[in-house]
Amino acid sequence: MTTPQLEIQLIAAVVAVACALPGVFLILRRMAMMSDAISHAILFGIVLAFFITEDITSPLLILGAALTGVLTVSLVEALHSTRLVREDAAIGLVFPVLFSIGVILISRYAGNVHLDTDAVLLGELAFAPFDRLYIGNYDIGPKSLYVMSAILLLNIVLIALFYKELKLASFDVGLSAALGFSPMLLHYGLMTQVSLTAVGAFDAVGSILVVALMIAPPATAYLLTSRLSLMLIFSSMIGIVSAISGYWLAHLLDVNIAGAMATMTGVIFVMTYLLAPRRGLIAVGRRKIRQRWQFAQRMLVVHLLHHLGLPEESQECHTGTVHQHLKWEKKFAGKVARMAEKEGLIFQKDGLLRLTDKGLETAQQAMM
Repeated sequence: MTTPQLEIQLIAAVVAVACALPGVFLILRRMAMMSDAISHAILFGIVLAFFITEDITSPLLILGAALTGVLTVSLVEALHSTRLVREDAAIGLVFPVLFSIGVILISRYAGNVHLDTDAVLLGELAFAPFDRLYIGNYDIGPKSLYVMSAILLLNIVLIALFYKELKLASFDVGLSAALGFSPMLLHYGLMTQVSLTAVGAFDAVGSILVVALMIAPPATAYLLTSRLSLMLIFSSMIGIVSAISGYWLAHLLDVNIAGAMATMTGVIFVMTYLLAPRRGLIAVGRRKIRQRWQFAQRMLVVHLLHHLGLPEESQECHTGTVHQHLKWEKKFAGKVARMAEKEGLIFQKDGLLRLTDKGLETAQQAMM
């Protein structure tokens, strides 16, 4: 493995964790599309800051992008507060306007600058190792790595400092306000954090990968755990795995690195969606099937209880006719009876289905 390959993967891993951490709170707040809106709308702020500074490396570009992110959130909130449009519609109205204005300004006034729409959307991680950071004459590594490491550290510090407040505001806004916190201040603080993260990753990975890393790993982690602390850890790990596996997929297929990484976030999400132990599609399907058979067994023991000791018991509880009275298919009734017998709920005697003590208790509980 060459040094540039190692640096690309390291940058991608740092970007993945930096994006995943605030993304967890976007998922919990059901604001996944806000990351898409901010990551596109900040182009408008970057372009305006470039026109003022005429320097593509100026730190004011980050400030302009962050302010545009806050502007995007403010406009969305203003539209939503009118109650005339839903929040998702407000997002769909605001960010295309700001993004398209940014694209028009680039096309019209900055065509000869390395600030083009292809770089904005896809980025190019392969070039990140060539943009070096120097202290004096000493090369200390890719600039993107240090920028994103600083943003990652900032995200970790902010989440650690305001962990309880963010957790409370994400799950119960009303209680957060009642306890004296400011949900709106936390909201705008989080959106500013998202904006800074997005613009930091903007040049290296492009807006598509920013959205993918900010939403897919947290959404995947949400399928694996309900604990916020574990969700933060899992989403970070999933982001790293997506980034590194995406790099090698791009290397294998000779395709765009950011696109391959975004693809891997989707692949990992789909695999988790199918195979997650509790919330996966297969697990949910198996649980529904198991619940169906359990419900059928309860119906059987309740039926037996209703006819316990009555004159019609010989007909209602007979192994050959019980399916008719329950309006089941004979094959289905036989399977339910075998499962109930295996669970110790019933037993057979003289061709009749009888309740065990456990079955009697189960039937009585089902009738409560």
